[in-house]
Amino acid sequence: MSKILFSHSYYYKLDPKQWKNKMPFPPLGTLYAASLLRKKGFEVDLFDTNLLDSPKTIIPILEKTKPEYLVIYDDGFNYLTKMCLTTMREACFEMIQIGKQHNCIVIVSSSDSTDHYAEYLEKGADYIIQGEGEITLSELIKAIENKESIANVNGIAFQNKAEIQINKPRAVLQNLDELPLPAWDLINSNSYKELWKQSKQEFTINLATTRGCPYKCNWCAKPIYGNRYNAHSPEYIVNEIEYLQKEFGVKRFWMCDDIFGLKPNWVQEFNLELKKKNIKIKYFIQSRVDLLLKEDTIDALAESGLEEVWVGAESASQKILDAMDKGTKVEEIYQATRLLKEKNIKVAFFLQFGYLTENQSDIQKTIQMVKELLPDNIGISVSYPLPGTKFYEKVKDDLKLKANWKDSDDLDMMFQGTYSSNYYRKLQRFVHKEYRKSQGIYNLKQLFQSKPSVMKLKSIVKLGYYVPSAYLDKLSLKKLIELN
Repeated sequence: MSKILFSHSYYYKLDPKQWKNKMPFPPLGTLYAASLLRKKGFEVDLFDTNLLDSPKTIIPILEKTKPEYLVIYDDGFNYLTKMCLTTMREACFEMIQIGKQHNCIVIVSSSDSTDHYAEYLEKGADYIIQGEGEITLSELIKAIENKESIANVNGIAFQNKAEIQINKPRAVLQNLDELPLPAWDLINSNSYKELWKQSKQEFTINLATTRGCPYKCNWCAKPIYGNRYNAHSPEYIVNEIEYLQKEFGVKRFWMCDDIFGLKPNWVQEFNLELKKKNIKIKYFIQSRVDLLLKEDTIDALAESGLEEVWVGAESASQKILDAMDKGTKVEEIYQATRLLKEKNIKVAFFLQFGYLTENQSDIQKTIQMVKELLPDNIGISVSYPLPGTKFYEKVKDDLKLKANWKDSDDLDMMFQGTYSSNYYRKLQRFVHKEYRKSQGIYNLKQLFQSKPSVMKLKSIVKLGYYVPSAYLDKLSLKKLIELN
């Protein structure tokens, strides 16, 4: 059978903010695809770009292995690939050209190529997979190998003489357990472990228990798995955990689902499966505040080893949440946060500034919520329009000079919002400082009630920086508002 070299187009080193964090995750989506094609009898290998710094590093591998196919298959579970960053797009274009120079049939599967297939075909890609890719890739390569027509292969775009042909869309896979476990053996786990040591965080592996999201937040793009929601069985995931513990000695996991545990009773069954095999883990997830408030969900999560939840709080303005079609209430953010803390589960907020119609009242409500609830962490972004979303349709006429961020720390307002990009970049730094300042003040008040940890003592000491720095940022923001 033919050789297939799998790769992907995300390079942590080309995204300074993410590389600084030193917490990389293997390309899970790529490993799923490689595993399925290996099961079909193909000889597969992986060129993992995550920890490299240039597409040119693939050249020696292509010269040595001479694969018939170069499959650039991005990890659709990694939110960074959904952002369609221009740095990574350019890296992919270069990989395509290198692949063609080495006589490969080049196949690309990614969020960005799904949205911008014409650009990728123009750069030399032979086929673009649109949407969920494993079954499509398998059928496509089988058709090429057997010299059959590819007209009936759903889910691809390709150059057909002078025109681009787009075949029928691929229906999403409903029984995810049909897929073999990801080809974890293809990654160099030690290289990941070494970087995690530098972060001073426990080595963590990423798992996906589901695909898709049924909610309709109007700024959230879903080019790969769509609005459908399908789940692996708890047994499948626990078997994967068992394998990873045995092979890599990993005990902590990032459940990278868009929404973890949405299927009724899934979390409870997952907890029972772990107990059945006497497996102890620690993990963290993404979820929604309304889901966390369902009966006994938090109890089951805590019992199964949950350490931290990242929730899409977004804003403390109900006006903004409603404009986003978020489907949650501000009071649910408060309630879920307090319940999680009672169970000693850390809670972290995703926050988003810059949405249409946002004003100072909305911004101040969000800052006040952070100071009141004191989550264990926050991640701040500004509204980012991506193709296929209602939000994109509202602002697309503004996206003439720039339609994608360069890297994940770009934070450019590419549409006409309430304030300028400079304002929102300064606001992001200010909110982080106000948050750290509030943490320090809280820990200072608690100083004589219990023995403080080293981390809490550090937060108190750092008040000497955050108090004056936040004040200066506040003055700068006021000037930017006046200049707006």
